[in-house]
Amino acid sequence: MNWLIELFTSNSIANAVVIIALTIAIGLILNRIKFGSVSLGVTWVLFVGIVLSHFGLTIDPQICHFVKEFGLILFVYSIGIQVGPSFISSLRDGGIKLNMLAVLIIALGCLIAYSIHLATGEDLATMVGVLSGAVTNTPGLGAAQSVVDGAQASTMATAYAVAYPLGVVGIILSMLLIRWIFRIKIDREAAKATRSDAPRTVRIDVRVTNHAIFGKTIEEISRITRSHFVVARIFDHENQQRIASGETTLQENDILRIVVSSQDVDLVQSLIGDVVKVNDSEWGKASSHLEKRRIVVTKPELNGKHIGDLHIRENYHVTITRVVRAGIELVATYELRLQMGDVVVVVGRAGDLDQVSTILGNSVKRLDRPNLTPIFIGMFLGVLLGSIPIAIPGVPQAVKLGLAGGPLIVAILIAKWGPKYKLVTFTTNSANMMIREIGISLFLAAVGLGAGEGFVEAIVNGGYWWILFGFAITVLPLLIVGTIARKAMKMDYFSLMGLMSGAMTDPPALAYANTVATNDRAAVAYATVYPLTMFLRIFTAQILALIAMS
Repeated sequence: MNWLIELFTSNSIANAVVIIALTIAIGLILNRIKFGSVSLGVTWVLFVGIVLSHFGLTIDPQICHFVKEFGLILFVYSIGIQVGPSFISSLRDGGIKLNMLAVLIIALGCLIAYSIHLATGEDLATMVGVLSGAVTNTPGLGAAQSVVDGAQASTMATAYAVAYPLGVVGIILSMLLIRWIFRIKIDREAAKATRSDAPRTVRIDVRVTNHAIFGKTIEEISRITRSHFVVARIFDHENQQRIASGETTLQENDILRIVVSSQDVDLVQSLIGDVVKVNDSEWGKASSHLEKRRIVVTKPELNGKHIGDLHIRENYHVTITRVVRAGIELVATYELRLQMGDVVVVVGRAGDLDQVSTILGNSVKRLDRPNLTPIFIGMFLGVLLGSIPIAIPGVPQAVKLGLAGGPLIVAILIAKWGPKYKLVTFTTNSANMMIREIGISLFLAAVGLGAGEGFVEAIVNGGYWWILFGFAITVLPLLIVGTIARKAMKMDYFSLMGLMSGAMTDPPALAYANTVATNDRAAVAYATVYPLTMFLRIFTAQILALIAMS
């Protein structure tokens, strides 16, 4: 039995693997425990780690640190890949509002921490540690430690470890309280979110009545409107249905079936004519020779190519009307770049569609094998970006995005623009989910195993006040800003959970939000506020530490 005792007590790789695996396994088993209808999800791994390390089951500190950072990189990178395709539009639509709310959460947290220092006389350097733990921000702790002496840095670390676990719970609890206060029903919220997301593309039937466009081609009209629309089919003035092309000339009383971006509907309608209602059955009767199919892009050489470069409409008399990417419908304009895994909606004759299917690939088996190259290239570039020091006048220590911020930003950029540079970024949902869950489990296990030793002693020796202080710093700003966002700004609950998680730079809270959300709104909101939040968390922690030293 000596070998078994040695396995659990030696500072070896085998010891680290066994304890980390045991921590994650027990935590995921406990995931089944629910309090009412609520489960803490993967956060159980953190508490199992704390308990095990308290009873002496620890691993080498350097191995623990590596596992924590590597797990965090995997988690945030998978989030970036998930939200990348829709991130830019989200940033443009509501990014400023989300970031301003995140700034308010940060400001309120710092104000509460400083007020507690003034009211109780607690050392401000210690309160910086409590603040960093309460908002689960390790880089902020490191930045603050760099400007204080050794004794204060050690106290900061202890205060951080004591406040951290309840910080994670406090964020999730705040989400639950907002849900209870406003009587939010997840199924209704999901339905509402789906309705508001739906018209990225819409399909309308329009009769040509504008005399100014009689005799003009569809391509000429597209240039005039500068809008995104595709004419899928035409009922001409002789009641014949045909596929449209850019050279198709429009005549009076032609009926066009148009797929258009929601923001361009009024413009296209006003230029062409009157909206009419033609049932799908009518289109079907008149187009027995035409079919509509969904074809998956699976040929790597098409990754990043413009739809217009394929000349599908000209050569095969087939129209691509829409492109579905990461659950988002896009208008299939000639300028749109295709990506591996895109689903294109096409209309044409059966024989022509078969040829187009061969050109695009339509071999789903090719997508079963994930492309690992861009993942590791992205991690490499992300760590480089996160390690770049950003000098700020008046602050002695350079600020960095860190091993979480850098990979997150690079993943978003690669997911959005990688195909433009022939980089295949497609990852199946199951593969992305696997990377994400492994990453967050490793991160939480390492944090718990690193925080448990000395945890109880610190609480007994007065650290329980740090827990209470941290809990206030965590919960009060989130409840205040959450109430403002929900009541005054009518923010949907999924985006609100992402805002809370991102403003606290807290992956476990995002992991919980993803288990509740039925869409990617939480992840998008998290990614939207994370970069600015990370910068401000580091900056404010350093400023408070400098005040403590003055």
